[in-house]
Amino acid sequence: MSEKIKVLITAGGTGGHVLPGYNLANHLMEKNFDVDLVTDKRGKKYLKNLQKLNISILPSVPLNKKNIFTLFSSFILIFIFIFRSMFFLLIKRPSIIFGMGGYASFPICIAATFLKIKFFIYENNLIIGKANRYLLPFANKILVSFKELEGVPKKYKSKLFEVGNLIKKEIFNLPQKNTNNRKIRTIKILVLGGSQAAKIFAEKLPLIFRNCTNQGMSLKIYQQCLSIQNDDLNLFYKKNNIDYEIFNFSHNLEKYFSKTDIAITRSGSSMLAELTNASVPFISVPLPSSADNHQLKNALFYEKKKITFLIEEKDLNQKLSKLLENIYENNSILDEIIQIQRQYSDKNVYNNINLILKEIFNEKN
Repeated sequence: MSEKIKVLITAGGTGGHVLPGYNLANHLMEKNFDVDLVTDKRGKKYLKNLQKLNISILPSVPLNKKNIFTLFSSFILIFIFIFRSMFFLLIKRPSIIFGMGGYASFPICIAATFLKIKFFIYENNLIIGKANRYLLPFANKILVSFKELEGVPKKYKSKLFEVGNLIKKEIFNLPQKNTNNRKIRTIKILVLGGSQAAKIFAEKLPLIFRNCTNQGMSLKIYQQCLSIQNDDLNLFYKKNNIDYEIFNFSHNLEKYFSKTDIAITRSGSSMLAELTNASVPFISVPLPSSADNHQLKNALFYEKKKITFLIEEKDLNQKLSKLLENIYENNSILDEIIQIQRQYSDKNVYNNINLILKEIFNEKN
């Protein structure tokens, strides 16, 4: 490609939208595209210290249906943000736009429709998100992680293109664990508590881990938490003589995957895909307040494939200790999951993206 093609990626402000967008941006830059990533102020925190990427922050607002006044106010703001996005696109002049979902992506994609800029939406959950649902009539293609995606009307099914999960390429190259006749003396548990999980996981899980150690189990805890929780967790684990390491938000979670026997995580699609591709067994604890209960749908999908243990948040105190006890007494439970995980791979996701790009590029020439 002799001249760089400009691509704009727009993503809502959660990790589930921003991080796949970041992974896609890295791939496109490797392919010599000129890439901009646009998110809102919530998404900015996931992109700290990423100097090589052009990042723009635009305001956004969800559609608030609480009452007639908030609904009207939301419509006015969204209308304003669409016009602001049109000016932004006229300045940036991208040839292609990828919308990663989330309400922050909506104004850019609608503005692209008015300006006749081709855009594609990406959905990595098992039920299409609200913003993407509204964009279905206007999108050129709907790139999906799973063909089992729910919520797409039949008339738009022809737009679906299964690409897989846009996860970090480094995960595909992690060394495989040796599961032959191993005996785990200490269960190494990775607790993944991002912004929407850290509070409840920091409150509930340490108490459960203490009960497990009191029953004679040997545990090593790697716990992700918010920085304001560091002191309390340090104090608790030291006081109860539990081996631990705490850390805050990291772009290099894969370094913990190789140390871990099992993870406890929310059920965002990207994280479940990363753990599956890294052959890390995991316990899914869906966020109860997730839109359209999409995290529960994600967890049920993986549970059906026998890749995860599903425990709803309300059942953590009742079920987690028993599950860890079973795993401690019978390590083959984890080995069986790893063998199933190794049958699934998203390695072709970037080849599939390349096919999309080739199709676009050929259409433009």
